[in-house]
Amino acid sequence: MPPQNQAAWLTAAKAKPLRVGPAPYPTPGPGQIVIRNGAVAINPVDWQKQLLGDVLLSHINYPFIQGGDAAGTVVEVGPGVSGASPRFRVGDRVVGVALSILESVNDAAEGAFQLYPVLRDHMAAPLPRALPFEQACVLPLALTTAAYGLFHEEFLGLDMPTVPARRAVGPGGKPRAVIVTGGATSVGSNGVQLAVAAGYEVISTASPKNFDYVKKLGARHVFDYQGDAPTLVAGIVAALEGRSLAGALATGEGAVEMCAAVMERHADTTHRFIASANPPPAGVSGAQARFIDSRDACEPDGRVARVWMDFMPRALEEGQFVAAPGPLVVGKGLEKIQEAMDLHMQGVSAQKVVVSLD
Repeated sequence: MPPQNQAAWLTAAKAKPLRVGPAPYPTPGPGQIVIRNGAVAINPVDWQKQLLGDVLLSHINYPFIQGGDAAGTVVEVGPGVSGASPRFRVGDRVVGVALSILESVNDAAEGAFQLYPVLRDHMAAPLPRALPFEQACVLPLALTTAAYGLFHEEFLGLDMPTVPARRAVGPGGKPRAVIVTGGATSVGSNGVQLAVAAGYEVISTASPKNFDYVKKLGARHVFDYQGDAPTLVAGIVAALEGRSLAGALATGEGAVEMCAAVMERHADTTHRFIASANPPPAGVSGAQARFIDSRDACEPDGRVARVWMDFMPRALEEGQFVAAPGPLVVGKGLEKIQEAMDLHMQGVSAQKVVVSLD
C-alpha cells in the first residue's frame, strides 16, 4: 500500500487560495525518483501564475500542482536510477528541481507542492547531512536559471564550474570577469557562486545593506544598483580595467540597459551578450540580450544537468557552494504555501520564502 499523498492544488485559473487535498501517489518513470518532501521554496512564477491565470503558462490543465523547489528523502527510484552505481538510493537526502510547469513536462506529479513529488535524477543532487531541508530548498530553480544563463552555449557559454574553483585567468594570462547584477537575489546569489567556481571575477550590484553578503558569496566588487546610472556604469567600467569581460547575467529593473552600457564602454568585452532573468526591453544597443526561458534547461545531457550531477554534489559536500539566500521559513505544512506565496509577492531581500513539510 503506497503512502497517502497530499498536495496544494491550483484548482482553476486565478483560483485562490490553493486547495489542500489528496493527490495520486506517483510512480517514478525512467531516470526519476520519488521523494518524501521535507521543504519547499517559493518562486515568483508560483504566485504570478495564480495571479495572472492563463496569460501565463497557458498549457497547464487544472487542477494542477505547482512548485519548482524541493528537498527531501528518496522513497522510490525508477528504472535507470538504480543499478551498479546509482546516483540515488532509497533513504538518500536530496535537493532538486520539480519540473511540472514546463510545457514539455506539464505533469502535476512533478510539482513540488505535494508530500511525494517526482524529481528527475539529472536535475537533483545529494545533500550533506548537515544541510537542513529548509535551507537546501532555496537552491533548485534559481540555481538552474543561473546555470542556464551562464553556461549554456546559446547564452554566455562560460567554462564549467569546478571543485576547487578555476583560477580567474583566461588565455594570455589576463583575468576574466563577468557581471552578475542583483547579487542578493536568488538567481544572483547562485550566479555569483557559479561564475567564481568557473574561474571568473564577478562584478555585482546590490543595495548597500547586502554588500557584505554578496562579497561573501565571492563577488570581487559590489556596486549600489540604486545609484546614479552614469556613475554606476563608470564605476563598473573602472573595476573591469585590465580584465576581459565575458558577458553578463542580469536580474532586476534597468539591469540589462546598464550592462549594455558597460559593454559599449569596455573595449575588452569578448562576448557582448546579456542573459536576462527577466524579459529584456526591446531595442537595447551595445549587446545582445536574451530572456532565460528555462524550457530546455532540463536536457539530460545539457550543461545544466552537468552542474547538478558533476559539480553540485562535491561543491555542497565540501562547502565551496552554499545554499543562498537564507530561508525565511513561514511555517509547516501544505496549508502554509498560500501564505508563503502571498508573502513572497510583497517582496523579500536577501532571503527566500520557505515552507517546511518534514
